[in-house]
Amino acid sequence: MTDSGTSVTATGFATCEKPERYIQQLVKHWGHKMATSYDDGDGMGVFPFSETENAVMTARPGGIGITLVTGDRERNLHMRGVIEQHIDRFAFREAPLKYEWTEQ
Repeated sequence: MTDSGTSVTATGFATCEKPERYIQQLVKHWGHKMATSYDDGDGMGVFPFSETENAVMTARPGGIGITLVTGDRERNLHMRGVIEQHIDRFAFREAPLKYEWTEQ
């Protein structure tokens, strides 16, 4: 959130064959930089990028559901790119994946 108390939330979906695997790999990869977490039961990874930015990725039939919250739209667009690059890196056999984003 910015000083004005606003935030930007985007929801996305990455079509892929192995969503659980890619989320687990991202949790391990980013776990060296932040306090990530993964829930086996839900296939959900949580990524607290900063006090004002976070992403939640959940394994869904056919891909990864993503919710991204940032302090402003410019940063949200940037972080979408970061997320896409990292998922594509782990999903190299399927990459580039198709991503669909919606701002709320």
